[in-house]
Amino acid sequence: MADTLSRLDRTIRDRRDADPDSSYVARLFGKGRAKIAQKVGEEAVEAVIAAMTGDGRGLVSESADLIFHLAVLLAHEGLSLDDVLAELDRREGVSGIAEKASRPDQD
Repeated sequence: MADTLSRLDRTIRDRRDADPDSSYVARLFGKGRAKIAQKVGEEAVEAVIAAMTGDGRGLVSESADLIFHLAVLLAHEGLSLDDVLAELDRREGVSGIAEKASRPDQD
């Protein structure tokens, strides 16, 4: 699984400066953070709709779109899926309730 995500990160980094007429990644980078973030939101909503309607194949497809667009957003911000995986590793074995309570923005 991590190999797939590493390849995805690499592909996005390789294509971000490509010709926007031939690369969807380059086109997204050219449109900027707000457009990329909008795509992440759209794909998240589509994944939720697929889940709520019991469309397993749709959920898988929309989840792939969501992960792809999230990886593009992360790359745009100078981050990677490895950063996300490191955060998940850090949280492993910690109660979700305890982890959330430890965040500084929690009341």
